Amino acid sequence: MSRILALETATDACSVALRVCGETVERRVVAPREHAARILSLVEAVLAEAGLVGTGLDALAFGRGPGSFTGLRIAAGVAQGLALAWGLPVVPVSTLAALAQDAVEAGAARVLAALDARMGEVYWGAFTADAADLAAPAGAEAVCPPHAVAVPEGGGWVGAGPGWAAHGEALRARAGNALVAVEPERLPWAGRVARLAQVALARGEAVPPEGGVPVYLRTRVADTPR
Repeated sequence: MSRILALETATDACSVALRVCGETVERRVVAPREHAARILSLVEAVLAEAGLVGTGLDALAFGRGPGSFTGLRIAAGVAQGLALAWGLPVVPVSTLAALAQDAVEAGAARVLAALDARMGEVYWGAFTADAADLAAPAGAEAVCPPHAVAVPEGGGWVGAGPGWAAHGEALRARAGNALVAVEPERLPWAGRVARLAQVALARGEAVPPEGGVPVYLRTRVADTPR
């Protein structure tokens, strides 16, 4: 099995995880605006606990977005820098997929993942659990007003993520009877990024360090405070 170090800083949470042979070592903090100051110490902590060095890894993974513009740049920049230093490829992983994976590992089979995109919008993605209990896309990811999100056909959907806390009323109205539960406390942790990245790496989806770039969904980046 591959050895993957994963970073996730797209929300108020900052986390780093190391996945080796199906086992995960992870460090998590919820510290808004402190990601840049904390991320490298978390990397050092998980590597030390596992008794590994960076050159002994197979790949770096990171939550590529959507999410906080500043947070995405931190994760991408650190992943690129470490990958270049250690001679490793990079595996970008959807932050919404990582959020959905957190719900899947708690038993959800169908997940409507939502992050607050500010400006009256949400980052949105629908996912279903596949045969390996991995979150698989059930449609395209989008940024849009909560009353305009796309809800796939059928029922049994679980709403997950901070977008449901920020825009719960509108999202509940949009989902209607298709929704069976809402879990706004769920976050996209690095351990979930690592699990998805391990499969992506096996499929040959890694890229060179310079190819590990954020996916914002919203094109207005520079003039939007986060």
